[in-house]
Amino acid sequence: MRDFLMVFVPLFVAVDAIGILPIFMSLTEGVPQLDRKRIVRQSFVTALLVAVAFIFLGKSVFHLLGITISDFMVAGGILLFIIATLDLTTGTKFARRVETLGAVPLGIPLIVGPAVLTTSLMLVDVHGLAATLAAVLLNLLLAIGVLLSADFWYRILGQTGSQAVSKVANLILAAIAVMMIRKGLLTVLGGQV
Repeated sequence: MRDFLMVFVPLFVAVDAIGILPIFMSLTEGVPQLDRKRIVRQSFVTALLVAVAFIFLGKSVFHLLGITISDFMVAGGILLFIIATLDLTTGTKFARRVETLGAVPLGIPLIVGPAVLTTSLMLVDVHGLAATLAAVLLNLLLAIGVLLSADFWYRILGQTGSQAVSKVANLILAAIAVMMIRKGLLTVLGGQV
């Protein structure tokens, strides 16, 4: 149970379901309820397939390319820090309307993006495959639950509340990015590649 919680919390921050809510609302504004549900289902399936495939194949791909977990931690941390900083300072989210809205940008990269992939790969070594897969699944289900009840949450939080929660989550995400960079660099500089 402790391993599950230790994986669940960072992934909960990385998924940032409440932070995705305002983007989802703006992207699906005027879309009929049935189409919204289809978009949410498509985003869940996409996010789940990508996350699970990355957990199982990520390290093999790294080995093939000669990339270490430390390299990925530093690169992923830098990207996460940039994404979090952009959102904190400008409010810019990486989202655009496309035909496959549920797959891109909702499923990837908003629900499962660099934060979730990097965090999952790092945590599977520390806390195990079962805890990581369970935490990923539960976090994705929570995110989908938030999106399915978007109208309810938006009424409770309002636009300002949703944006405030998103900013706090991005600040935590920036701190996680710094931690990933620090740990990756310490491993590389310590010669543990």
